[in-house]
This record gives sequence, structure tokens and C-alpha cells, in this order.
Amino acid sequence: MNIDLPELIAALVGRLRTEEGLADAGVTDGPQLTGSDSADWVLVGFDGDQDGEYLAGTTEEDWSAMDPGRQRAIQLNVALLARRGDGDVAAARTRVYEMARVIRSVLYADPGIGLDGALCAIGSTTLHQPQSTSGVQVRLLLTLVCRTI
Repeated sequence: MNIDLPELIAALVGRLRTEEGLADAGVTDGPQLTGSDSADWVLVGFDGDQDGEYLAGTTEEDWSAMDPGRQRAIQLNVALLARRGDGDVAAARTRVYEMARVIRSVLYADPGIGLDGALCAIGSTTLHQPQSTSGVQVRLLLTLVCRTI
């Protein structure tokens, strides 16, 4: 099966929207922050950098040693945001890591996220903790690494 970014994003968004540990968070396909007053967000297919390039992910292809086809390696960005108007950076940081644990447990339970022929895991994380006069917004960027098999 040829899995690419659109299928992976759709599968992950659908799966995360059913997770109890993310019930109070907005789970979106890309940078959709309007229409909700949620303090916590899971942005699938977005690096969370409002001033950046809005990078969803990357795909690389290589020859597979197992068959004459091509093997894909997909890196998918998932930004976890926690906003706190009181500036409590520790609480916001704790929340983004709680959300990351939910995603990690989803991937442990089903590394293919329901997609036949895919294996996914969190490959790296990056933590950002900017504060302003309106509070803190902690952003934990997850890079999911997925391989087609």
C-alpha cells in the first residue's frame, strides 16, 4: 500500500479525536485554531510556528531491499500547545507532556494507526516555552517517523 502524508494525517487525526486523554484538547488537521476557546491543542500536520513555513511533514523514498518497490519514510509534524493566561509555565509544560504520552500510547498500541503497511513512532521532540504579557504558550513539537513496509 502506498501511504503518504494525507493518509497518515487523516488516520492520526481520526484516532486522536477518540482518545479520552485528549477530550479537552482541540485536535485539528493542520493549523486550525479558530472557533474554539480551548487552552490545549493537538495540531496534526503543523509545526506550530505561526511565523514559520507551516511545515506539515516530509517524505523520502528509497529502494526497498525486500521487493522491487519503493519504501517510504515519512516525517509528520505534530504540535502540542498548552496556553495558560496566568503564566504558569510548569503547568503548561506538564500538560503538553501528558498529551505526548497519550499519543505515544496510541502508537505503541497500533504503530500503523490503522493503516496496513505502516509503522510509526515518535522520532524526536522539541520544547518551546515563550511567555508574554498575556501568559505562556508551551509548544512541544513531535516528529513522527513512519515507514511503509
